[in-house]
Amino acid sequence: MRHHPAVTQAFRGKNRMVLNGLDIFLQNPDSFRNRRIGLIANQTSVTFDLRYSWTCLRKLGLGPVRIFSPEHGLFATEQDQIAVGSQPAIECEIVSLYGESQETLLPEKSILRDLDLVLFDIQDVGARYYTYVNTLALFMEAIQGLDIEIMVLDRPNPLGGTLVEGPLLDPAFHSFVGLMPVPVRHGLTAGELAHFYRDYKKLDLNLSVVPMQGWSRSMLFPDTGLFWVPPSPNMPSFPVAEVYPGMCLFEGLNVSEGRGTATPFLLSGAPFINPFDLAEKLASCRIDGVVFRPVWYRPTFHKFSNEVIGGIFLHVTSRNLFRPFACAVAMTGAIRELYPEHLRFLDGVYEFNSTIPAFDLLAGSSAIRSLILEGTDIETILGSWENDEAGFAAVKPNFHLYDN
Repeated sequence: MRHHPAVTQAFRGKNRMVLNGLDIFLQNPDSFRNRRIGLIANQTSVTFDLRYSWTCLRKLGLGPVRIFSPEHGLFATEQDQIAVGSQPAIECEIVSLYGESQETLLPEKSILRDLDLVLFDIQDVGARYYTYVNTLALFMEAIQGLDIEIMVLDRPNPLGGTLVEGPLLDPAFHSFVGLMPVPVRHGLTAGELAHFYRDYKKLDLNLSVVPMQGWSRSMLFPDTGLFWVPPSPNMPSFPVAEVYPGMCLFEGLNVSEGRGTATPFLLSGAPFINPFDLAEKLASCRIDGVVFRPVWYRPTFHKFSNEVIGGIFLHVTSRNLFRPFACAVAMTGAIRELYPEHLRFLDGVYEFNSTIPAFDLLAGSSAIRSLILEGTDIETILGSWENDEAGFAAVKPNFHLYDN
C-alpha cells in the first residue's frame, strides 16, 4: 500500500519507531480474507503514517462490515457525557456505543450476528477512568459465549508500562469510569488490560492481541516516534495526558478542570480561588516534578463559562518524579483547607450514575473524599494507597505482553 512520502521520510530520520498493532495486522491481509470484520475505532485508529484503519481495510478487501464508535464519536466531535447520535458519513455503517442511557454502552445482539471478528483499535491514555478501554471491556462481555473473536490491535500506553499510581477500584464503586480493579495509573496497554479483564471476569471469550513492534515498557509517548492524534476533544496533546490521571478528579468538584480552554486539565480554577494564595499553599506541599503557576483565565464553555476565574497552571518539570494522582489529591486538599466554605464535591448524574458522587467514582471509593473532609494531613492521605500500588505492581507482570 502506498504511504504518504512526507510522513514516511519524517520517520526515516527518527532513531526509533514503534509500529502499532494495526500496522502489523495490515502486513498480513490474506489471513483475514474470509472474515466478517467489525471495528471498534475512533480517529486515533491510524497507521504510523496517519491513514485511517477503515480506509486501509477497505482497500485490502477486508470490509469492515461496520464500525462501533466510543464516547465522543468516531471523530471526537462530541464533548464529555454527550450522547453520540448522527456522525460524519464515511463509506461504512457506524454504530455509536455511547448514547442517552447506560444500555447504549453495549452493542445490540442483532448487529453482532453477521460478524466473526471484531478489531479494537483506539489509543488509550493510561488512566482507569478514560472510557475507551471500558468500552472494550463491555464489548467483551457482550460477545462472550458467541462465535466471535475479538482482537486488540495494541497501541502504547502513553504514560509508559512501569509505574502504577493510586488506589484500586472498590467493586462497590463500579461504573463506566471504573470497571477494572486496577490503580488509576495502571501501566498496562489495551491488549494487556483485555487479558486482565478476561481473567478477572472469567469470560468465555476468544481473545487475541496483535502486539506492537519496538515498544518497551519504559517508553512514554514522545519516545515512540508516533504522531499524537487527539483521542478526545479535551486530550489535545501528551502534556495533557500526563496530568489527566490526577486532574480528571476535578470533574467531581465545583472547580473548573480547564474545559473551555486550549489547555484542559493543565488549567484548573474557580471564582473563589485566589491563584497566588493557592500556588503558595501548594508549593509548601512539596509535590515533586511540578511547578504551580498562578493564573487567571476565562473558560469559553463548561464550568464558569465566560467568567474570569483564578487558578493554577501545571508545569511538569520531571516526568520521572511527577505523580499526577497525588498532585490532584494534594490540590483538592489545599483548596479545601483554603476555601472550606466554597469547595463542594458534586452530586447529580455522572456517567449514567446518580447515586455516588463523581469524585468517589473517579477515585474508586469514598475514602479519599472522607479524609479530605476530615482535615487529614496530606502526607497521610497520599500514603493511604501505597499498599494498593504495591499489590498491583506484583500482579501486573502476569499480564505483560512486553518484557523490557
